[in-house]
Order: sequence, then C-alpha cells, then structure tokens
Amino acid sequence: MAMPLRVTGSWVQLLTDWLDQEGLPAPQLRNLLDSRGPADIVPLAVWQGMLQRAVSLRPELPAPGLAIGAMIQPRHVGVLGYLILACTTLGQAMQAYQRYESLFYGLNVMQVEHRGDWIRVQWPAEASTGALADTVAIAAMLTFLRRLVAEPPVPAAVHFAFPQPSAADCQVYQSFFACPVHFASPVTAVDLALADLQKGLPHSDATVLGLLDKQAQAMVLAMPDGDHFDRALQQAMVRLMPEGEVGLNRVAAELHLSVRTLQRRLEVRQSSWQALLDRTREQLAGHYLLDPALTLSDIALLLGFSEQSAFNRAYRRWTGTTPARARRDHRLRL
Repeated sequence: MAMPLRVTGSWVQLLTDWLDQEGLPAPQLRNLLDSRGPADIVPLAVWQGMLQRAVSLRPELPAPGLAIGAMIQPRHVGVLGYLILACTTLGQAMQAYQRYESLFYGLNVMQVEHRGDWIRVQWPAEASTGALADTVAIAAMLTFLRRLVAEPPVPAAVHFAFPQPSAADCQVYQSFFACPVHFASPVTAVDLALADLQKGLPHSDATVLGLLDKQAQAMVLAMPDGDHFDRALQQAMVRLMPEGEVGLNRVAAELHLSVRTLQRRLEVRQSSWQALLDRTREQLAGHYLLDPALTLSDIALLLGFSEQSAFNRAYRRWTGTTPARARRDHRLRL
C-alpha cells in the first residue's frame, strides 16, 4: 500500500524563516516547528495545520502562501536541494527533482507533458495538498528556479486545482508568477518554455552532482515499508553518512531522542545500533559497487568512513572478501 503524502522536517522550517521575516514571536508554533529535525517525517495534515496557524497570525496579508514559498533555500529541500544546485541545466534540475520527489513527498507524483515548444510540469488534482500548501510548493519551486539562472524563466501559465480565491488575491498571484494563473484546473501545473530548460546553472559541478545523486539514490533505497520511526532512522543515517557524523549520539539528536530511547527502540526491533549500521552500510556498499563511476574512495566517503582502508576492513568483516574483489567478481559475471 502506498504511503500517503507527507513532507520533511527541513521543509517546515520555511515557516520559521517566514515568522522571523514577519517579526512574529509565535512561541507555541515555533516550539512545534523546532521539534522537527531535518530528517523527520511530517504528516501532510500536520504541515497543513502548521501553515494555517501561521497565516492566521497575519490575516490581513493577501495570498500569504506566496510569501512563505518565496523563503525557499536549498536547505529546505535537503540533499535534493543541493543536488539541484550542482546540475548543469534547468532541465537536468527538473529531471533530478522528478527522479527523487519521493524524498520530499514520500511518493513520486510529478508528471511532465511535452507540448511543442514548451512543457507542462504537473501534479494530478487528487495529489493536491490543499490551497495553502499547494501555493507554498509552487511559489517555492518557481522561486528556486528563478534564483538558479541569470535570466529567470517566466512561465507561460500556472494552474491550481483549488477554487479561485478573491479578486484581490488573484491579482497577487498574477503579479508573483508574472503570467496568467488559472484556478479550479484539473491539475496543479507550471507551463515552461523548452528553451528555458537549456539554460546553464552557475554552480554546476559534475563530481559533486555524481556523489549527491548516489546519496539520493541511497536515501530512496532506505525508504522501506516500515513505520515512521524505521523510515526516519534510516533516512537520518544515510543523510549523515557522507558528513562523517553517523554515530549513535548524532543520529539520536537528529531524531530528537535520547541515546537510551533510541537503543530501547532498536532492542524492541531485536537489533542494536552497530548491527543496524553495519547492515545498512553493507546493503549500500553492494549497490554502490555496481556503479563503475564510483571509486572505492568515493564509496568509503558515501558510507561515512574516514578512509578507504577502514571501509576495506569493514567490508571484509561483513562479506569475507574485499570491495575490490567483489567489484571484479561482479564484472566477470556480466
């Protein structure tokens, strides 16, 4: 059974930044926002409730979701945000988002339609997250794209599945997106010119892109059909590995748990921290070794080892052979 849509703890920090910009203390809401770590899974209903509480503090603002979405920074999208920054073109960035959207929403729901000289990036109406959350998401996407290039893309049109708001709000939407905005549409969508997708990105880096792509792949692989704790734990581990901070204390802090609580939860699952870390690393190592573009040093980095020799020793302990031999044996079988 597919997981319902959700967002991440990184994403909800958009609201913290907006509260700061608006000078709103909102201590109860801030405590709720601060209780979510970047790797936490936030149910969609909780995110929608946070948004409603925030905008109720400034009821006089028209279309506040646009201003919240405009706060977007790469950190709000986690590894996916930095992967997009390292892409070569806007088109490659859009493909990266489509490939790893499940890291953001828990599912891949984005679709792309080619229509002559332009494309429609769309989400079906049944995947709508509500008027406010949809507005934040599309405003954030367009803002992110505009910041990536010197000549920002201007969409041909933007479409929302929710009903048309007030005339005053409609005018704010048109001004923000600088194009026609349609409501009560069968899809949530952004129409972009194909020529815009060829625009180069100033911070592209093939090496960084390759490593981040592998990390994103690993994070997708670490999304089992278990409960929220299982998914949050494995996502935190994979995200922290390349930073070399995948120790028990760091992961417990990432999950807002005490070390003892994390250990008890693992005991309930008949596991231990070291066993889980070894099993996760071994599974990811097997996946990475299939990719000839990754050196053994790259793989050691992605798995959080300080040096390749430490990875070699660990891999021999897991499998009885070395990673170099495992890679060579795989090539011989092909």
